Amino acid sequence: MKSKLKHIALILLGSCILAFGMYNIHDQAKITEGGVLGLILLFQAWFHISPSIIGPVLDGLCYLIGWKVLGNRFLKNAILASCGFSLFYRCFETIGPVFPEFIKNPIIAAILGACFVGVGVGLVVKEGGACGGDDAIALTFSKLLKCRISQVYFVTDMTVLILSLSYIPVTNILISVVSVTLSSWIIEKIQNI
Repeated sequence: MKSKLKHIALILLGSCILAFGMYNIHDQAKITEGGVLGLILLFQAWFHISPSIIGPVLDGLCYLIGWKVLGNRFLKNAILASCGFSLFYRCFETIGPVFPEFIKNPIIAAILGACFVGVGVGLVVKEGGACGGDDAIALTFSKLLKCRISQVYFVTDMTVLILSLSYIPVTNILISVVSVTLSSWIIEKIQNI
């Protein structure tokens, strides 16, 4: 029972760390993440749909793919992490930004944001779940293609960053490349601890 509570607590902690970083740093500094996290921000920019709403929809589609390859335990952990992310993101939206000065220092925002994303997602992935659909896709394709998880993240992240050029200036996309590269590396390091 104690180990199960610890498992749930780590998934929720990871979701909270991720939501905090996405709302307070990435969104405020107008930098993005790749994969489904970046798609969530893309939908927010294009259609003004809150990440607390679109996140579970996109995640659900990717989780179906992950479930087929990774099994029931993965799906349960992923649903917990996704719901946790949406709940925490909504709370941070209600509170409002706490780091607005990062808009003036996007490279600092990219590095700090990558740390929040890397640690948050890393904790959840280490516990056998996914904070978002991109994690489900990365875990699935990493297993199927027998490649490193950071390689899959890189391909999906770059695809979304190219699409994000539609609402984010080129300089911010270049800064976002720093963020996704660092966050992918941190996720892989935490997963391998």
